[in-house]
Amino acid sequence: MPLSNPWLAGPSPDRDLPREQLEERILNLLSTHNLAVIATVNDDGSPTATPVRYFSLGFEVFYTSWNASVKSRNLRRDPRVSAGIAATLIGQVSSRGAQLFGTARTLERHDPEVEPYWEAFRWQSDHVERGRSLDEPPSDPLTIITPTRIVYTEHWLRRQGYRPRQTWRA
Repeated sequence: MPLSNPWLAGPSPDRDLPREQLEERILNLLSTHNLAVIATVNDDGSPTATPVRYFSLGFEVFYTSWNASVKSRNLRRDPRVSAGIAATLIGQVSSRGAQLFGTARTLERHDPEVEPYWEAFRWQSDHVERGRSLDEPPSDPLTIITPTRIVYTEHWLRRQGYRPRQTWRA
């Protein structure tokens, strides 16, 4: 049977992508997608994974969340977090995504440090969808994930002689 992508067969290359190229690919992924699964730890040690709509600013991703939500309570107790972001998967050839590992912090709307994040947050479409006035910006807190490590996967990199899984560190 003919292979449509013969470069997927055999062992994976083991070369690292140059940092600048890796960063560009990660930023492209973060900018062109908006769904992440956020993993936190419950107080009994069990995991909780929650899908959220996110926005990005550099390598940080952020989202709105109620302070009383399970993920927010978990992050107040233990700020370690992991976030998974994946492109639509059709097969190995389209496998592309990132796992972010780092810490999260929640900033209230009145915190001056939150302003650049709110400027990058596209809240207007959400307000329109919910029938809310655009004259009243949201007052929700934002949770910001700052990664210390990102594991980026893209099988297309094999075509260029690079390993499909690359690691970025802050």
